[in-house]
Amino acid sequence: MAVAVASILLLFAFPLWRITLEAPQFPEGLHMYIWINKISGSSEHILQNINILNHYIGMQPVEPDSIPELQYFPYIVIGMGVLGIGAVIANRWYYYLGWFLLLVVLGGLGIYDFYLWLYDYGHNLDPQAPIKVPGMTYQPPLLGRKELLNFVAYSYPATGGYLLLLSGILSFLAFWSKK
Repeated sequence: MAVAVASILLLFAFPLWRITLEAPQFPEGLHMYIWINKISGSSEHILQNINILNHYIGMQPVEPDSIPELQYFPYIVIGMGVLGIGAVIANRWYYYLGWFLLLVVLGGLGIYDFYLWLYDYGHNLDPQAPIKVPGMTYQPPLLGRKELLNFVAYSYPATGGYLLLLSGILSFLAFWSKK
């Protein structure tokens, strides 16, 4: 259980998710990383380049300061860390189970929130955009690969996403071994 708690606290050191856009003009791809408290790119100007491209098709700019989840997710992770440390100290199976279930619920809500963000981002287009394709939406995939005009978008967990999954597995195993 202690390793599960440590794994979730490592979300401060590793990004949760990675979205990559590939196109002929960007053969190396544009890599955007979503952390619990920020959004970054594989290089300094990636976010700026993505926002310039988004402007042409009417997508909203990615502005990390305007995403409220990036402000409160760190508190949720810290809270889970504190609860997890309490569970380790108490060393009772029902605390391990409770922590695991809370992690599953919060993780599910986080994925649903991310889907809603992607949906709004890809469907709420500026009608004054320079490039308009009737009926086209630009929602990146929640998980997997999707073609968007001449771009291919990939969306997969990054290291932090796998650490979160590991945290869930380990906390369930801690519960199972204690019961």
